[in-house]
Amino acid sequence: MDEGRSGRSGSFGDTVAMDLASGRAVDLAELYALDAVTEQERDAIDQYISTAPAAERLAFLDRVRQSREALARTFRVEEEPPSDLFERIIAQLPAQFPGQEGLPGGAVPAAGTPPTPFEGKPAGPDARDELAQARKRREDRRGASGARRWLVGVAAAAAIALGGVGVGAYIADQNDPVNQVARAGDLREASVNVVGGGKATLLISASEDAAVVKMSGVPAPPAGKVYQMWLIPKDGSAPVSQGLMDEQALSKPAVVQGIHSAASLGITVEPAGGSKAPTLPTVAAAPLGA
Repeated sequence: MDEGRSGRSGSFGDTVAMDLASGRAVDLAELYALDAVTEQERDAIDQYISTAPAAERLAFLDRVRQSREALARTFRVEEEPPSDLFERIIAQLPAQFPGQEGLPGGAVPAAGTPPTPFEGKPAGPDARDELAQARKRREDRRGASGARRWLVGVAAAAAIALGGVGVGAYIADQNDPVNQVARAGDLREASVNVVGGGKATLLISASEDAAVVKMSGVPAPPAGKVYQMWLIPKDGSAPVSQGLMDEQALSKPAVVQGIHSAASLGITVEPAGGSKAPTLPTVAAAPLGA
């Protein structure tokens, strides 16, 4: 195992155990985060990481955290499919297909009803040969499925490794909130100066009910301080916090959602950790209306 932790690089092996033995534990972080490993593989990774050097363990856990955070930001919650979806699909199938010839009017059998045997087809040698060939094809597909699952997992890991926390650009581009706003048909742009230097640019879409905020040339907040964004409601009620921006966050676009009820977006300087109410004056204020 000492040889496995020598940091030796190379391509993925055939199994997780081989990757652990070749010192690629950190490269398995995305597979681990996506739950694209078996229970046995997860146990092997957990055991390895629990005794790994501190630097390797922290690097692994950090990549797992980044991957999960990226997925949480990227994917929207799936809606529950309609309860009658199966029946609607069945209703659109052809009126007759093998096993339904005996049903009046091509009616579809209820779920769980055994299919009607083929009529008029002898169960002779030819039929047995066809069954044997079909069985072999199923076995061949089943044997290849494990390799396919592994390759899919590796591809997902490569996408995350290439994109870092910007994983949406690789595996869920259409669900990336920034891209959704940027591609909206009613997109408009507004820029305002920031007190202290630089400017804030907003990409605003009423149809997406969201705005993307990009900071350009804005200095880092003072020590022990952060920038905090606020939606200022149209009805005059209390401003609503939309998140914090420290020095690192200034270089990344931020998405503000639920802008339909807001008149403007304000930015203030607040103590680290943020405030429950804005500390005036604002360092930037951008109207959200057309």
